[in-house]
Amino acid sequence: MGMNDTPSGERVHIGFFGRRNAGKSSLVNAVTGQDLAVVSEVRGTTTDPVKKAMELLPLGPVMIIDTPGFDDEGSLGEQRIRKTRQVLNRTDLAVLVVDGSVGMKECDQELVQLFRDKEIPYLIVWNKSDLLESIPEEKENEIYVSAEQGIRIYELKEKMAHLIESPNQKMLVRDLIHADDLVILVIPIDKAAPKGRLILPQQMMVRDILDAGATAICAKELELPRLLAKFNEKPAMVITDSQAFARVAADIPTEIPLTSFSILMARYKGFLEEAVKGAQAIEQLKDGDTVLIAEGCTHHRQCDDIGTVKLPRWLKEYTGAELKIETSSGLGFPEDLSPYSLIIHCGGCMLNEREVRYRMKCAADQGVPFTNYGIAISYFQGILRRCTSIFPQLWENEMNTPE
Repeated sequence: MGMNDTPSGERVHIGFFGRRNAGKSSLVNAVTGQDLAVVSEVRGTTTDPVKKAMELLPLGPVMIIDTPGFDDEGSLGEQRIRKTRQVLNRTDLAVLVVDGSVGMKECDQELVQLFRDKEIPYLIVWNKSDLLESIPEEKENEIYVSAEQGIRIYELKEKMAHLIESPNQKMLVRDLIHADDLVILVIPIDKAAPKGRLILPQQMMVRDILDAGATAICAKELELPRLLAKFNEKPAMVITDSQAFARVAADIPTEIPLTSFSILMARYKGFLEEAVKGAQAIEQLKDGDTVLIAEGCTHHRQCDDIGTVKLPRWLKEYTGAELKIETSSGLGFPEDLSPYSLIIHCGGCMLNEREVRYRMKCAADQGVPFTNYGIAISYFQGILRRCTSIFPQLWENEMNTPE
């Protein structure tokens, strides 16, 4: 996988913010070396966030986001401002572009406060420095540049790289296995499976196992018993698609560690413990409660789709309650979560970690339990403890006793 094949969720997201006509789009073009954004003398030319995945040295694979002016007026302007706030939810580094010839205004200060509230590293870029008689002494998180003249753009990129933490060496599974281990991946091939390829978590898992020096063997769930019989030694782990949990759990001995792609993705995205706790809310669901089933990507719904068909069916079978089910997909996650008694989220492979943790935090702030597909499905099957036993810290002091 080349740099520009890096999935969106694995890229550093850099958002450019500021007032209209501060030169955001010109600066984006100067930093990227591409005409990514439309540039005009007319105030407010950028009406929607513009995104571009690219390799930006010395940062590596990034997602550049150019946002509308934060000082837009009127109802349309309010919509743009709301979109800007949404961009912040998935921003790893915020770049505030200020017109150096005008100075900071109240809305610039509002943006700085938003960056601080959301704990986002930020850099203040004083643009149009070529119009200044003298350059003031710079603070650590600011720099004077001229996008139009190309002045100090290289230094800006170096400063951006310094503010972003070095690439996170998070591991999906390789810290749980050893070199020469055998790991079996159970991958159902049904109508919902994409033609001719594996989905992203499956690809990522295979690569992580290979990076550990171990061997990954992929099989469909119906082939698992025959496959296990072929080996003299037991596999170090079986990782399954959550939808096949019941069959796989019945087919492998309890001493073989079992988990799912979704559970490992929850750890990778930083919300496994919260998801295990959140699953307990399934027991409290009652008639009339509303459950939100949220997916981070958009795709064509199949006849037996997990989010809109299978999970609602399993919820009704397990609880026996008449529940209301709502769904969201892509970036359309609701701001107001108060109507929901439970949120069941996908593994979040197409979202960056900040976005997933933001959604989890929104739920926590509003007192709404938050779990994910794999955790919920293993709970329905009565095997949650078994499927998370590879993380014994989750069960210390019996802090979570959902089964």
